[in-house]
Amino acid sequence: VLLAYKVNGALLIGIIVTTIIGIPFGITKYAGGSYVPPAPYFFPFEFSNIMSIDFIVIMFTFLFVDMFDTVGTLIGCATKADMVQKDGSIPNCKEALFADAVGTTVGAVLGTSTVTTFVESSSGVVEGGRTGLTALVVAILFALSLFLEPLFGSIPSAATAPALIIVGVMMMSPVKEIEWNEMTEAIPAFLTIIFMIVAYSIADGIMFGIVSYVLLKLLTKKTGEISKMTWVVFALFVLKIVFGAL
Repeated sequence: VLLAYKVNGALLIGIIVTTIIGIPFGITKYAGGSYVPPAPYFFPFEFSNIMSIDFIVIMFTFLFVDMFDTVGTLIGCATKADMVQKDGSIPNCKEALFADAVGTTVGAVLGTSTVTTFVESSSGVVEGGRTGLTALVVAILFALSLFLEPLFGSIPSAATAPALIIVGVMMMSPVKEIEWNEMTEAIPAFLTIIFMIVAYSIADGIMFGIVSYVLLKLLTKKTGEISKMTWVVFALFVLKIVFGAL
């Protein structure tokens, strides 16, 4: 309702109001400031296994997952922010991917949960965030939230889940740009969307979309529409599927 009335901060207001409504129903419960032990994975290097076959397979698996999760999120958020150029490129894409790579690596070394891009960032885009200043402000607020952890820990999933549903609604708007009358475009797009949902993975959705896109173009003699990079990505995904089967 707040979004329909174009109220600024609608998502945040919705979360706060739902959290308050949940108090008399017993859904919102005070987290209390329970002690969380430090992660036991601080600098857990295992040099003896770095050059093993298992390590190499796992490394490339996570490479694909992180890279394509990031690419999918980046394209989605950039599209919502109207930052995608006419040729399909995204300004400062290299810097964005580099920042994500550094965050993922440093986070893993320090034993935190994965530090990577999240599609929830589109909620900030909708509220007007377009530059790195947005990310800086969010980082500062996250740091300050450490001192209010019991309060934020009291917010139930019933209050945050609707916000994520709204984010999904926001991310669906680029679908109208898909050429639904061209089956070699429509089918891969549909498979990408549906597999992201049923496989609960952006990377898997992109994988099935790219593989089906190349195969359809190949079998309908439209290989001229496939870029060189798409061929490379297709080959990498085929290798991933083969190694995964092994």
